[in-house]
Amino acid sequence: MLYWNWTHLISSVSSQRRAIVCELKLWFSEVLETCSIGEKLMGFQSSGAIMMEAGMKVIHQTTRDLEEDEQLARALQESLNTDSPPRQNVPVENVPSERVPVREPPPLLFPSSGSRTCAGCNNRIGHGRFLSCMDSVWHPQCFRCFACNKPISEYEFAMHEDQPYHKSCYKDFFHPKCDVCKNFIPTNRNGLIEYRAHPFWMQKYCPSHEDDGTPRCCSCERMEPMDVKYITLDDGRKLCLECLNSSIMDTPECQHLYMDIQEFFEGLNMKVEQQVPILLVERQALNEALEAEKNGHHLPETRGLCLSEEQIVRTILRRPIIGPGNRIIDMITAPYKLERRCEVTAILILYGLPRLQTGSILAHEMMHAYLRLKGFRSLSPQVEEGICQVLSHMWLESEIIFGSSVNVASTSVASSSSSSSIPTTSKKGAKTEFEKKLGAFIKHQIETDSSEAYGDGFRAAIRAVDRYGLRSTLNHMKMTGSFPY
Repeated sequence: MLYWNWTHLISSVSSQRRAIVCELKLWFSEVLETCSIGEKLMGFQSSGAIMMEAGMKVIHQTTRDLEEDEQLARALQESLNTDSPPRQNVPVENVPSERVPVREPPPLLFPSSGSRTCAGCNNRIGHGRFLSCMDSVWHPQCFRCFACNKPISEYEFAMHEDQPYHKSCYKDFFHPKCDVCKNFIPTNRNGLIEYRAHPFWMQKYCPSHEDDGTPRCCSCERMEPMDVKYITLDDGRKLCLECLNSSIMDTPECQHLYMDIQEFFEGLNMKVEQQVPILLVERQALNEALEAEKNGHHLPETRGLCLSEEQIVRTILRRPIIGPGNRIIDMITAPYKLERRCEVTAILILYGLPRLQTGSILAHEMMHAYLRLKGFRSLSPQVEEGICQVLSHMWLESEIIFGSSVNVASTSVASSSSSSSIPTTSKKGAKTEFEKKLGAFIKHQIETDSSEAYGDGFRAAIRAVDRYGLRSTLNHMKMTGSFPY
C-alpha cells in the first residue's frame, strides 16, 4: 500500500519534480531496510517531514503548479495515514463513565482549488486549513460544542443527535446522575454504568444506596435525596413531602374518609349496618392490639386491623405538628375502650399515611368487618384476604380513574340490579398527578404481591369477580367457603 502511494505520486506530479520524488523514495527504502522496528517508525515519521518539506519547496506561481503541489501534499498525507484505523461511536452503556461516544476529527488538510463552504458560518473556505467531519467542512474556529458554544480543539469529541460536544460537556448533560446523592453514577467492575430505578417514580440511584442505610418513604418507597429532608414520624418511619400533603394524622380526620368508603360499600349493595369505630393509632398500639387479637390473618408489617375482641387501645386525638429536624412532635393520644356489641369491635389504621393508602387499608378492613357481620364463617386466609384485597383494589380504581367512589359503585350495581338509584356526582376534588401515580403504585403492589394469602388470594378472587360478578362470588363463598371456578 505504501509503495502504491509512491507510484501514484510519481505518476501524478509534473516531470520537473519526479527526480526529487524518486530520490526521496530511494532514500526512504534504504531507511526501512537498515533500521530496527523502532527506528523504522522514527524514520517513517522523519521521511514524512522531509517529503513534506521537499514538496512544499517546489512552488510555482501558476495555477497548474499550485494544483500539483496540493496533489503532492495529499498523496504524502495519505501515505502517512495509511495504517490509522477509523474510530467508531460506542454506546455510552458499554463504556466507562469517563468515556463517551466519540469521533476522531480528521487531520487538518490543505484546501483544494475548488470552492468549499463552511458548515458553521456558511462562508467560503479559502486557502488555509479546515476540518472535514460530520460529512461537512468547517473552519477550525467554527466547529463548536453544541452545549458551551466553544470551539472543539480536542483530539476526540462526542456526538448526540448529530450535534458535536466536548467530552466534558457531554458528560455533564447526558451521563446519568444519582437522584439520591446527586453525583455521577459510577461504573461497575466491568466498566459499565449500572444504576437502580424505581419502576413507578423513575428515581435513578447508585446501587450502593440500597445497603448504606438511605431511608425510604414509608408510603411511596422513594429514597430520600440528599437535598430534601423527609419527615420523621415518632416510630422512626420516614414520610416524603408529597405523601405528607395528603396524609391523615388523627382519628377525627379519618372519619371523613370512613364516610366516603361507607358510601362506596352502599353503592355495591354491601352496607355495613353497625357503626364500627374507626381509630387512627401509632405502630406500637397497632402491634399491641394485634397480639391481643385472636382472629384474622395479617402481614408481618400490619397497617390495619379489624378487631373482634374487647380491649383498650390508644388512639390519636389531634394531628401532630412538625418540629425541629422535620420530626413529628406534640402528638396527643388517649385510651379508648372497645366493647363487644357485635362481631366487630373496631378498625385500627396506622396513622401518617396518604389519603389513598389509608383509604385502601380501610376498604380492606371494612370488607373484613362486612364478612364477619354477614356470617361468613371459616374462610381460609387465601379466600378472606383475597376478597378483601379485591375491594381495596376496586376502591383505589374508583378514586384514580373515575375520581369518585360512587361512580364505580353505580356501575357495579347497574350490572346486577336495574332498580338501584345512586347519585353519580363526586364529592371529592380532582386528584393531583402525584396522587394518581401513588394510587397506581398501590394498585400495582396489590396486583404483584407474592404472598400466598394476599397475592395469590387476590388473583384468584379477581378472576372470580371478573367472570361471575361480585354478588355471585360472595354468595358462592358463603355457601362453599371458596371462590367459584
